[in-house]
Amino acid sequence: MQIQSQTSSLTEPNELKAELSWYPLSEGTYDEAFTESRTPRPHWQSLFESISTLGKEGLSDRERRAQRILRDDGATYNLAAEPMSPKIWGLDPIPLILNDKDWLQIESSLIERSSLFDLILKDIYGPRNLIKDGIIPPEVIYGHPGFLRACQGMSVPGNHNLLLHAVDMVRTQNGRFCVIGDRTQAPSGAGYALENRTVLSRVMPSIFRGSNAHRLAYYFQALRNMLAKLVADKTDDPRIVIMTSGAYSSSYFEQALLANYLGYSLVQGRDLTVRNGHVWLKSLQGLEKVDVILRRVDDAFCDQAELRSDSFMGVPGILEAIRSGNVVMANPLGSGILETPALLKYLPKISQYFLGQDLSMESVQTWWCGDADDFKFVKENLRNLIIKPAIRSASAPSVYGRQLSNLEESQLLARIKQAPHRYTAQSYLAASHTPSWQNDEICSRPSILRTFTVSNEDSYSVMSGGLTRVCAGENDTIVTNYNGSMSKDTWVMSDESRNDLTLVNKQEAPHGIHHSNLPSRVVENLFWMGRYSERAEMTMRLLRTVFSQMNGVDSLPKECRDVLFKAVSVQTGCIPGFCEESEALLNNPEPEFVAIVADGTRIGSVKSNLLALLTCAEEIKEMLSADTRKIINNLRDYLFELDRAYINGLPEAPEESLDSLVTCLLALSGLNHESMLRGIDWKFQEIGRRTERAIQTATLLRSTLTVSLSQLNQQQVLESVLLSVEALISFRRRYRTQVEVEYGLDLLMLDETNPRSLYYQINQLQNLVNELPRSKTALRDMSAEVRLIMQSLNDIQLANLDALSVVDPVTDQREKLNQLMMELEENLVLFTSKISDKYFDHKTSGPQKLVSTEWGNDV
Repeated sequence: MQIQSQTSSLTEPNELKAELSWYPLSEGTYDEAFTESRTPRPHWQSLFESISTLGKEGLSDRERRAQRILRDDGATYNLAAEPMSPKIWGLDPIPLILNDKDWLQIESSLIERSSLFDLILKDIYGPRNLIKDGIIPPEVIYGHPGFLRACQGMSVPGNHNLLLHAVDMVRTQNGRFCVIGDRTQAPSGAGYALENRTVLSRVMPSIFRGSNAHRLAYYFQALRNMLAKLVADKTDDPRIVIMTSGAYSSSYFEQALLANYLGYSLVQGRDLTVRNGHVWLKSLQGLEKVDVILRRVDDAFCDQAELRSDSFMGVPGILEAIRSGNVVMANPLGSGILETPALLKYLPKISQYFLGQDLSMESVQTWWCGDADDFKFVKENLRNLIIKPAIRSASAPSVYGRQLSNLEESQLLARIKQAPHRYTAQSYLAASHTPSWQNDEICSRPSILRTFTVSNEDSYSVMSGGLTRVCAGENDTIVTNYNGSMSKDTWVMSDESRNDLTLVNKQEAPHGIHHSNLPSRVVENLFWMGRYSERAEMTMRLLRTVFSQMNGVDSLPKECRDVLFKAVSVQTGCIPGFCEESEALLNNPEPEFVAIVADGTRIGSVKSNLLALLTCAEEIKEMLSADTRKIINNLRDYLFELDRAYINGLPEAPEESLDSLVTCLLALSGLNHESMLRGIDWKFQEIGRRTERAIQTATLLRSTLTVSLSQLNQQQVLESVLLSVEALISFRRRYRTQVEVEYGLDLLMLDETNPRSLYYQINQLQNLVNELPRSKTALRDMSAEVRLIMQSLNDIQLANLDALSVVDPVTDQREKLNQLMMELEENLVLFTSKISDKYFDHKTSGPQKLVSTEWGNDV
């Protein structure tokens, strides 16, 4: 057996003891699973026995299954915010295990810490005795952008102002935990902890059931209770929403997960408006009052009227609504000031000032460079310190002194000297190591634990577990999201079996069925998701037909070629393209076809439409079922394959390169049709789909059948059109040898049994529009959108196919057919505008800043 210094693997169950004897223990650190004599700690023993039974292949299989579930769930943490390559959340199948004794100490320490931070928050926006009595320098507060003067005197109903708190900890060499950071603004990670627990309990159900690990649901029940009680004096059935910064927030998956798990609407700033001192949700049924906002948007971006005027994520005037007590925000605005690392330097004095005692869990030793003595110490000991900006920012990460060159050290000290109050330094703590399964081997990796507290009536509740992160690289010693760290589920072991808890509180009196009142933005994205899906599908169907004709046994006649190529440009909107009738382009069409298929920057191309579809899907991730997410993932994979297929021009069989994408879109359409409840969300998605199919069909008929061709060429173009809409076989069975334009129009325009005919689409639209919410003051009036659909349906029903098929001898075109199709397209485009104006665009004019006041910190 080859001995490895940094890794070991599990093979047969009876070799566990021998394999674990080679488990590497890092010098100068605490190991979570093993004592210094390499003996497994008692609370890890059961897990080691269980995974030894699985063996190496079994554990690798569990890891693959976990990653597949995470991918299907859409679990991402995407710092780059790239829709085509989201980073799938990484989960280590070996959890971190803590015993009850350690956890009780952590729990009591965190309750104590959250209580202290609550007192600090109240003081900062209240009497400011900490500054008046010289406990902390005023620069620490006043020089930090997280201190919002607009929040002075604001409070939250109940005993606490700090409602949510997340704490990052490491276990030091002496076995005690030490805090290295606090998150108080919009603490993230609880949703990822929930996802880790859900996935691990699915891939290792028997091991999890036998572990007696504390459940996480207690924390989320406490969270729900806390949010409801914030407005208990006003309503028994509050409207609670989760406010997100948008679909490309790095932790958007977590926000969508919590919205679904807790049963709250996920909203963006543009979904809300302030009127008459209240916050309202802009929904299809009108404006609905919001009582509580659980925010995941940073303080300064929440109100463009009083805070950052350049924000696109906030709600103008929301601060005034909060001051008036008409809405409650968790955490309250201004709580970001508590995240400054400089506060940790003064925490022992603050604890003595408020509590009369030291905190039971220490914080990492911290120096604030705004203090002359501290700055001198930092200069002399930079190599042994971690430099952190006093203002936390993703663009300004921590700097590790021991990794700097001499030049980098000099440059850093020069920057600190220019604005010393903006920098802090902390001692380096070697994080405890824990077993991790990486690259099909067990290895030892440093770990950081984040756990969460939530306010209750007189204290705080702590999540029994949390989010553990470990380094992914063999030589990494710093755990951070920027170096690709992995996550772990965190099990707090109990000696007794604990009953499961769900979020259904059986003691609560029912308030009736809650029908979802969706934000207009969500419904609009569903509407456009339907449109982009149909647009991409019909474009690819036509392209497949044209490619097949180009590569057929018989050469494509020039007349047919010109009509079909031009139809592709008209159908996609990639103008001028083949419409300029350039012989050079028509004789060498390959570059244009490659662009129409694979150029994502060209509006109307296949890739452009599919990227727009994926963007819509990201915006409404919380609305998508598990099967829908799988299809979306497959669609993204097929788009990557499309890029590879077209990188050197048209592939040998270009029609086959589109098959997987078409099948994927058909699966998406079928799933929505068969599985979605016929609610308002389905109706608008179906309206988008039917409208786009009608527009595309009318465009196709106008671009292909209005041109008069010789009989054989006319027949080939007509059959190409029928083939692209899956109607050729039905046409041949019905009309046999009568391949005339009027018969094709009969099937594609008027046939009520053909789910792709114009009549079928517009008739379905009429039924759907009649079921949409209508203004109570205009129930008797026929709306503009209904009039347009009725007019379009009437025009189709009254159409004379013989007259439409007549060719004008002057223009050599079927002018009446061309005119009818153009009118239908115009009416349908106008119809979509009326739908958008009525249901998606709420004409709201909220408070706005008269002057931008984005002052720098050095003013």
